[in-house]
Amino acid sequence: MSARFALGETVRVRAAYPPGHVRTPFYVRGRTGIVDAVAGTYRNPEELAYGRGGELALPLYRVRFSGVELWADGAERATDSVVVDILEHWLEPAQGGIG
Repeated sequence: MSARFALGETVRVRAAYPPGHVRTPFYVRGRTGIVDAVAGTYRNPEELAYGRGGELALPLYRVRFSGVELWADGAERATDSVVVDILEHWLEPAQGGIG
């Protein structure tokens, strides 16, 4: 499977809250970040956690979020950022960029 998103592309994490084992942190859901790297393709750990095969390999992205995007006034410095590994099925194109 080829990567849907390119380096430097602005993406939004789906604001989904499915029950069960998921690998996307709650605090990035619905937030916008920038693709820093494509880390490769991996079997879906959300499927593997339930003993299902997860045979379909999914691209894994390293997405950088600004601290302001995640915590608004709670960010210590405007230049702070967090990088999170996120599987492709959690990402969608961002409309209008960051913010």
